[in-house]
Amino acid sequence: MSFAEDWQTWKTDREKSLADPYGWLALVSLDWLETSPRAYDGLPGEWWQDDDAAYWRNGGEPQRFELVQSGPGTRVEAGEVEIEIARRGGYLIRVHDPKAEVLRNFRGVPSYEPQDQWVLEGVYEPFDEPIPTTVGAVVEGLSHVYEAPGRVRFTHNGAEHTLTAFNGRNGGLNILFTDATSGVTTYAANRSLAATPVDGKVLLDFNRATNLPCAFTDFATCPLPPAGNHLPFEVEAGEKTPYERE
Repeated sequence: MSFAEDWQTWKTDREKSLADPYGWLALVSLDWLETSPRAYDGLPGEWWQDDDAAYWRNGGEPQRFELVQSGPGTRVEAGEVEIEIARRGGYLIRVHDPKAEVLRNFRGVPSYEPQDQWVLEGVYEPFDEPIPTTVGAVVEGLSHVYEAPGRVRFTHNGAEHTLTAFNGRNGGLNILFTDATSGVTTYAANRSLAATPVDGKVLLDFNRATNLPCAFTDFATCPLPPAGNHLPFEVEAGEKTPYERE
């Protein structure tokens, strides 16, 4: 399989994942829970929170949801929709609806054509201990805290650059960054790059730089890149600003 064919296979799988009927493109609402029980339009029962957990009462005893700050949410089914409960400072609920307009109109993600010049080799430098790192969010006044296990150092056009990495999937890294294309041809707030260290080396394939959910929907609370993760050159690779934001 050629370099371009391999990338196209990855892109096809990526877009299939985005088109999940209960995925990010299916979001139709976001509500922050209050300390007093109350109903929300179109949703069954009453919802509320305290300092430790979120609660849902739909007849009978309430269900309790104690979640990790900035961690994965959990979901409950309500007819044809799924209600996601997540902890982002306080607790929130989001509705995933397979009939969502954004999902219905999804036509893929505009991207730069793949170029092997944007596959760069870097060095992974783990910290002695993971460093809790606070970053901002696309939602004003909100912040996230993630564990940064190390940094990635690489060279582009003779200049050295360093990016702080967060923990990613399956033991890999998740690198949030902006660059000189951000807000021009790519989404302004951030893009994400997955990488896996092997024997102290790490391959940075910017052709696979992806948009975070906030690039597609206003109902996401995505983190911003950590301080210093701005690249002062144009990374003309990976996903561009989604059609949904044009």
